[in-house]
Amino acid sequence: MTSPTVLWFRRDLRLSDHRALLEASRHSGVVGLYVLDPVLLAGCGPSRAHYLAQTLTALNESMGGALVVRAGDSAEVLAEVCREVGATRVYVTEDFAPYGRSRDERVRDHLAALGVELLGMDTPYAVRPGTVRTQAGTPPKVFTPFFRGWEATSPPPPLDEEVTPEWVTLDSLEVNTIFRYAGTRRPDLFGDLPDPTATTFADVGEAGAQRQLEQFLTRLESYGEARNTPGEESTSRLSPHLRFGTIHPRQVLAATRGTSKSAGVFRSEVAWREFYGDVLFHQPQSVWRALQPAMEHLRVDDGEEARSRFRAWARGETGYPLVDAGMRQLLAEGWMHNRVRMVCASFLVKHLHLDWRWGARWFLWCLIDADVASNQHGWQWTAGTGTDAAPFHRVFNPTLQAERFDPEGRYVRRYVTPLAETPAPQCLQPGGGGGLLAPAGYVAPLIDAARERDEALVRFAEVKATR
Repeated sequence: MTSPTVLWFRRDLRLSDHRALLEASRHSGVVGLYVLDPVLLAGCGPSRAHYLAQTLTALNESMGGALVVRAGDSAEVLAEVCREVGATRVYVTEDFAPYGRSRDERVRDHLAALGVELLGMDTPYAVRPGTVRTQAGTPPKVFTPFFRGWEATSPPPPLDEEVTPEWVTLDSLEVNTIFRYAGTRRPDLFGDLPDPTATTFADVGEAGAQRQLEQFLTRLESYGEARNTPGEESTSRLSPHLRFGTIHPRQVLAATRGTSKSAGVFRSEVAWREFYGDVLFHQPQSVWRALQPAMEHLRVDDGEEARSRFRAWARGETGYPLVDAGMRQLLAEGWMHNRVRMVCASFLVKHLHLDWRWGARWFLWCLIDADVASNQHGWQWTAGTGTDAAPFHRVFNPTLQAERFDPEGRYVRRYVTPLAETPAPQCLQPGGGGGLLAPAGYVAPLIDAARERDEALVRFAEVKATR
């Protein structure tokens, strides 16, 4: 019999449509390993840590209790496991984020010195980052040409081959060991901000992903119109599952294939995720640096007053109901509706005049679906600093956005408790109506939105003058 192989789980926490697992299972036995990486977990806030722990628990159950969990440096842990079982091959789904790529290079070299191969079999994307090119042979810099090339590449269908590996069990840590390592690098910027409170989640793991997909299919045909309405259950809610790989985008695309307008809109949203992964692959510096170099010179506020405004925004205490609802949803659930994410990000950058990286850090800390490519480039899009960026002079008016997309105030009244009994349109107004109409317990507006919009445009004009 041949020696066992090791399947190193990362962002692929499922058993179906898993190409690395398929290859690994062709051998006599498979060690299914998850490494608790202290470097990655240090920036993982409580909500995501709990979500990951529950996802790993679900994966372990689907493996009949055979998941091996170890903690430490990935290269050392993998070398130790390979020595324990005499493995000469480690299979992985490739990682394309900057840290993952550098880690994998180091792991590959370390294992090679021991006579062990690290074999990448697949990607977390439908189309491998770096594949799509323009006619000139360069990476697309904006979404539309990327989308055309991505469509032409024709993402492959899911694997339909049944995989029944012979799992090899080893000594393993408890999944909850994750909490020893998670959240140890909380930025000082956050000060006394509360951490997200969400600790239990419905529909986790691979089975949960399939249930979520099935539920979404019942409302897919209304997605094109309803997706911007945060007060309704209109989006797919698959982003956490795509983040941790409890479902592959191939599976999602296959299930939602259709010729309707809504199916096409949803497909383009999946492609946006792929586009941001491609941008990060080609420009890894964009995690923290503006893709529009001139925008690095945009004047932003700093100091204790700026930090105080940042914390009011993060707590959902700006006095602008739609912004506050989004930020409170984030703290309560570790998730936020995408339209509201854009409104909240615009408010931070263009009304509070704060660096987009402050908001990106808070979202990375709080979101259970926090994905470095989508998060950072979504923030750069809103801040006008990124590829395919919304023009900086496009400033979301939080009140008009609320009136348009939450006209009955369902979303606002759900998350901003002091406004729960305040009817629309009053509950959508700054301060919940302000003056004598202001509901008890709700905060007054932190700023004058019209005045600060004008200030944002002045600062942008300064940047334009230096180009």
